Amino acid sequence: MRGSLPFPDEMLSPLFIDTFLLDYHLGHVLLLAFVASLLGVLPLKSQKLVAAVIISFGLIFSMSPFTTMPATYILLGVGLVIVGPLLWTTADS
Repeated sequence: MRGSLPFPDEMLSPLFIDTFLLDYHLGHVLLLAFVASLLGVLPLKSQKLVAAVIISFGLIFSMSPFTTMPATYILLGVGLVIVGPLLWTTADS
């Protein structure tokens, strides 16, 4: 077991991780979580669950602070808040 652990000189440096993460902001993280949760709900084949995910992420996007991400993500949240209830009311299951 001891041989499988990487040596300290083979590990990623914190500077490398920091430069990688500096390219992303809260909008990217929320968008990734939104897509992942939609993909997780789709196999259940429930339109109401999809609508609930869309509504909840619409609220999260629209309530996020302007300083942490561009305004396009806020507008995406407003659009999701409008589309989500429409999907909920037209859902059969």
